[in-house]
Amino acid sequence: MSTVFPNRILPYVLLAPSILLVLVFFIYPSAQSIELSLYLVNRVRDVKVYVGLENFQRLFESGAYLDSLKLTAIFTAIVVFSSLTISLALAVGASQPIKGFGVYRTMLIWTYALSPSVAGVIWALLTDPAIGIFTDILDHFGVVFNWRRGQTDALIFISMAATWKILGYNILFFLAGLKNIPHEVLEAAALDGAGAWRRFWRMVLPLLTPTILFLLIMNTLYAFFETFGLIDITTQGGPGRATEILIYRLYLDGFRSASRIGLASAQSILMLIIVAALTLIQYRFVSRRTFYQ
Repeated sequence: MSTVFPNRILPYVLLAPSILLVLVFFIYPSAQSIELSLYLVNRVRDVKVYVGLENFQRLFESGAYLDSLKLTAIFTAIVVFSSLTISLALAVGASQPIKGFGVYRTMLIWTYALSPSVAGVIWALLTDPAIGIFTDILDHFGVVFNWRRGQTDALIFISMAATWKILGYNILFFLAGLKNIPHEVLEAAALDGAGAWRRFWRMVLPLLTPTILFLLIMNTLYAFFETFGLIDITTQGGPGRATEILIYRLYLDGFRSASRIGLASAQSILMLIIVAALTLIQYRFVSRRTFYQ
């Protein structure tokens, strides 16, 4: 039996705010970026010259941009793999029915409430070459860590800070996924002689694949777009462009330069295409190993 909605106008009225937000904050800026990517723009002289696809050609011929693209790929791979692995291990530990673990779970999750900028400040203080606690510990073991001067150290630094920041978000979803796994199945496997490690790989991990797929996509988006504040407050792309990932390079070209707006718009279009392609690839390949029941 079909149900007829009594008011034909009300559904459109309820949808209107969401549609308006998408139009104003996504469709219109995207259309503007596509238009600007076809022009050579100078804000100081208020000049806009049509150049077609020349901005995209300049990007692919730029060694600095290609280095930034490579750096972003490395940074994203480190952050996604580290954050998913560490958060899953912590979530498994936090899901154990042990008295007092409620406080432990809360302490694991609180990092999600911090902004990337605050996370950057915390890690900058902890690993400061002069006064950092972690730096002092490494010094005792003969390890010199200076992210202000060393390019490799700087990449490790922002990777650690970005990973730490997203852990709370991942743990929330992993805890929810672990809670939905039937305990009867695990108990039956234990009675059949399956050890804890075997139960995890053969039963727990496959049942968590929907959560892993979702977090894989969300962590990739986070590494691409949401780490700008962390980098800007700490390394500002340095030293020697060692932490100048795509989102920060776009900012430098779009807001620090008066004549590179068209180039920055072209970068934003390419970033959108890259992230969309990565999301599609992740979904196509990972979803084949995903169990929803």
